[in-house]
Amino acid sequence: MALTRDFKETVTARVQSDPAYARALLDEAVQFFVNGEPDASKLILRDLINATVGFEALAQEVDKPAKSLHRMLSQSGNPTMSNISAVFAALQHALTEPVRVYA
Repeated sequence: MALTRDFKETVTARVQSDPAYARALLDEAVQFFVNGEPDASKLILRDLINATVGFEALAQEVDKPAKSLHRMLSQSGNPTMSNISAVFAALQHALTEPVRVYA
């Protein structure tokens, strides 16, 4: 049997070694959100947060408990616009790259 690596480990390694990939993931999360697919957006955001700032640091930046962030970005989570906006802004700041939305 071939050796395999966990998907999350693969994403984390790629995000940490390729800043353009991290920015593309953030752009994709925004695009899904804007196009009415918040569940897909939340999945990408969770992976991106885990691979970059982490939930604890993000919690401090957005002044929300880490547990609340985990819940709001879970499959059944329902973040408010102000919370999701704060998450996008914090990730954009962490990646030092503006978010791009394509029509």
